[in-house]
Amino acid sequence: MIMAGVAGEDLGAAEQKLLKDYPFGGFIFFSHNLKEPKQILSLCRSLWQASGAVPPFIAIDQEGGRVHRLPPPFTHFPPAAALGRAGDADLAYRAGMAMARELSAVGINLNFAPVLDVRSNPDNPIIGDRSLGADPGEVIRLGWEVVRGLREGGVIPCVKHFPGHGDTAEDSHLVLPVVQKSLEELKSTELPPFVHACRNQVETLMTAHVLYPALDGRYPATLSHRIVGELLRGELEYDGVVFSDDLEMKAISENDSVEEAVRLAVLAGIDVLLFGHETGSAFAAFDFLSREVERSAKLGERVEQSYRRIQKLKSRKLKAFSGAREQGLENLIGAPQEKIVAEIHGSR
Repeated sequence: MIMAGVAGEDLGAAEQKLLKDYPFGGFIFFSHNLKEPKQILSLCRSLWQASGAVPPFIAIDQEGGRVHRLPPPFTHFPPAAALGRAGDADLAYRAGMAMARELSAVGINLNFAPVLDVRSNPDNPIIGDRSLGADPGEVIRLGWEVVRGLREGGVIPCVKHFPGHGDTAEDSHLVLPVVQKSLEELKSTELPPFVHACRNQVETLMTAHVLYPALDGRYPATLSHRIVGELLRGELEYDGVVFSDDLEMKAISENDSVEEAVRLAVLAGIDVLLFGHETGSAFAAFDFLSREVERSAKLGERVEQSYRRIQKLKSRKLKAFSGAREQGLENLIGAPQEKIVAEIHGSR
């Protein structure tokens, strides 16, 4: 139930020992982990080997535009807004598949994309061109094609940020944003892309560190049972794997301790707790959950539910290490995908 960051470009002896004591279920990569294709493939293979019988999620934020972690010769895809302007569903599908080809070639099996947030606030400092557009219908039409492309290219998609981050005026990395829309407004604009994704059984979904008083006046979505437990799990009947956004972001960490954030998130219905940079926080979360499931039947029941969902997805999607062989790896990276990039730019 815990996804953590990795210190560098390979697993040192000390980190390997820690991972035996703290068998995290997933890892997330950032630019400092990624040097070149063969090194990334080796790092992914090392994480699989260190994880024993249960394979790990190996994740990245690879959206295109400014949210791009991979170094050259990996393709730098345009932002989602460029796909939105092109308006071509087949192009969106092929872009998703092209992204997946490069990720799966080096062993990355989960992409925190596409963004299904509707760009309903032009002054939004964090979403902006990461969104496919301002029309919920277009976000649904094009976003689902990206999902299909990633999926069919061998990578698990994760749509974000439920129930919608598009109308915030502040950055949740720095503060807790508040969306003051009414329930009717949320249902007409923010929620439709996620409703569509849930009803079409998208494999995974990520929550927003945003407060929506119309849904829950006390807790942001990631910590809210009303939003995750009642709306997402109950009303929308979603039984896929739900990831928190990074719990180190100040929208959460400035207001709650690691232990309290973990407790609230798990009770809300979150399956995987993300700690991207501070492994100490991931260790603390692991220790806290290990202790508390012995004391709280309610928490223990929730952990069992998450375990079932995670294992079900891993048994379907992570049957074997999917990275390509080093020989010929360069033929899968860069050039084949540049044609898609040219088409996106040519369609604007």
